[in-house]
Amino acid sequence: MHYTKIRLSALLRNLIHNVKFVNMSNVNPHKPTGLRRLVNALSYSLSGLLLAWQDEAAFRQEIILAIVLVPVAFMVPVGLTQRVLLVASVMLVLVVEMINSAIEATVDRISLDIHPLAKRAKDMGSAAVLLALTNAILTWIMILWSMG
Repeated sequence: MHYTKIRLSALLRNLIHNVKFVNMSNVNPHKPTGLRRLVNALSYSLSGLLLAWQDEAAFRQEIILAIVLVPVAFMVPVGLTQRVLLVASVMLVLVVEMINSAIEATVDRISLDIHPLAKRAKDMGSAAVLLALTNAILTWIMILWSMG
């Protein structure tokens, strides 16, 4: 055991010593940095939210659900951890729905032909949304049930 610790310690020390950091700013000189990068990222994110609202009925339904449930999470008499779980479970549904919509748009951009891999990607994205919704429902039921 002692020999293993010493050997592992030496290995980690060598790994840390030999790590070379790449200057990523040289990769694309036209890519904005600093505050401009942050402003662009915010703009792209807001555009994505707007597009999801405009084009995705499921996202609109889940936003409306979030508008109802997040304030409710702050009204129920639960501890901070439980409140965070209630809000996070709802937010997770929105995040997964956005990723699912991005997958669907990407698959449709590549080809509108029916293909087993396209079906697989779309079905798996849909299943991820189902799991996130199930997680939210179970989280809310368990926390509200525990209140008495």
